[in-house]
Amino acid sequence: MSKQRRLILDSLLLGVVGALSAQVFMFLLRLAQKIFLVGLAGYHPPGLPEEGGVLQQAIGPHGLWLIPVATALGGLLSGLLVYTFAPEAEGHGTDTAVKAFHRTAGYIRDRVAPLKAVASAITIGSGGAAGREGPTALISAGVGSTYATLTHRSDEDRRLLVLIGMASGLSAIFRSPIGTAFFAIEVLYGNMEFEAGALLYTLLGSVVAYTVNGLFVGWQPLFSVPTNLPVPGFADYLAYAGLGVVSGVVAAAVPMVFYGLRDVFHKIPLPPHVKPAIGGLGVGLIALGWPQVLGGGYGWIQEAMDGHLALELLFALVVLKMIAFALTVSSGGSGGVFAPTLFVGAMLGGALALLFHQPSAPFVIVGMAALFGGAARVPIATLLMVTEMTGGYKFFVPAALAVTVSYIAQVLLSSRLKYKSLYEAQVPGRPDSMAHHRFYLETALRILREDQDLAIKTKEHLDLRRLLAAGVPVDLPDGRQVVLGKLRAGSDFEGKTVREILGELEGEESEVAAVFREGHTLLPHQNLVLQAGDSLLAIVSPEGLHRLEAHLTPLRQKGKERGTESER
Repeated sequence: MSKQRRLILDSLLLGVVGALSAQVFMFLLRLAQKIFLVGLAGYHPPGLPEEGGVLQQAIGPHGLWLIPVATALGGLLSGLLVYTFAPEAEGHGTDTAVKAFHRTAGYIRDRVAPLKAVASAITIGSGGAAGREGPTALISAGVGSTYATLTHRSDEDRRLLVLIGMASGLSAIFRSPIGTAFFAIEVLYGNMEFEAGALLYTLLGSVVAYTVNGLFVGWQPLFSVPTNLPVPGFADYLAYAGLGVVSGVVAAAVPMVFYGLRDVFHKIPLPPHVKPAIGGLGVGLIALGWPQVLGGGYGWIQEAMDGHLALELLFALVVLKMIAFALTVSSGGSGGVFAPTLFVGAMLGGALALLFHQPSAPFVIVGMAALFGGAARVPIATLLMVTEMTGGYKFFVPAALAVTVSYIAQVLLSSRLKYKSLYEAQVPGRPDSMAHHRFYLETALRILREDQDLAIKTKEHLDLRRLLAAGVPVDLPDGRQVVLGKLRAGSDFEGKTVREILGELEGEESEVAAVFREGHTLLPHQNLVLQAGDSLLAIVSPEGLHRLEAHLTPLRQKGKERGTESER
């Protein structure tokens, strides 16, 4: 059987399994909410009618006072489960799946998927301000990884199966087959790159999952949008562009708040098992005044879309939800960041709609897409997902404008910030992923061993390996140069990462192709720390070469090399 035919069959199977996995997780989530938030705290948040919910909150006889007990208990149980049995399942899940693709050849331990399902159901069901996307992504990606193990697949196939599984599960949970297929291949990279070779399979798997899931819940979009909304005019597009700018500013702040609180929790001198309980308690205390921050908040998004929330409340929820979902997930709780970030974007869009005297629904839809598209660096996938989730196809073009503006603003504003994206495991592009380092490493080794594929202008008769070892740069057809040298002792580059060095070498044009240390060839991933004596094979611009040469010594002396060549 050909590889492509086998992957098509894999996609069909994982599509079915992804839909069933999503249904199992939703059952666990509803059960946990019934036990903790409804049963213990006596609070029932508004739910989406398309999911059988009612757009009205219900508060029990004790008011909201028991909510902090439920959220803290849920955080404690989740923390004990995760940190006892599978610490890699902590946090928002999607990042773990992305990290597995880049760093562990797609391998995810078998126990992670079921544990993530239970821990996330408890976290979200007890009121934790987290979403379904992260758990579903990791659960279905874990299924893909386990399937690869059972069928004895190669690392390359395993990575593809992880992406197919992720797309399938997300498609079922969000009823968005096209958007989630793109999400799985776009979320891997932060600089507008895609794992394009996987798109055929992620698309097939997500469509199958959407179709199978529809047998259980129907095929209507999650959210309900009024049908009598006017077509946007020229002035409206100016307002949507303004929404894009504001969304980009907030999108740059979201990762800083999220990971900033994570850094705070890391410094707390307590076992990680109990930290999610502290985060849960914080969320519960916020919920005493603003219960809208609990859970994913889809019911409240629909309320904002229907224009039922006041301006002051909308602005307050933009800030409070950001803090609440950071407390939940950054403390080590188990849940996703997609729904909470959509919530923030929805409230921001709803608030600006009131300020601009615009209908609420279009601005809520566009706000969701613009904020998450920027904060997570996944503009194309988010545009498609939000459109499919709401059925707001009439506003696809305004959303495209706002998402583009938001993404550009977020990239510019976050360029000097410590945390640039909600997905920390993202790498800038394919050359930065260990999934593709084999290609670049083979190229580097060929450069060392062969004289092929290089424009060596006046030195065709010389041995390329000897030239590089002597510190002589070799010209490439694109104007860059290949250089090989040993890092000097005492160099400013000693102790710095590859990412930091590339930043000083005109990083967009320069790259480290290989690092040789004590007889071993190291993959030059962005976080690799260089040591004195490391040999670097780099491809640099002329400006980068000038900077790099000050930090390298040739592997051989040039005079000795020239003598050797003349003797020949």
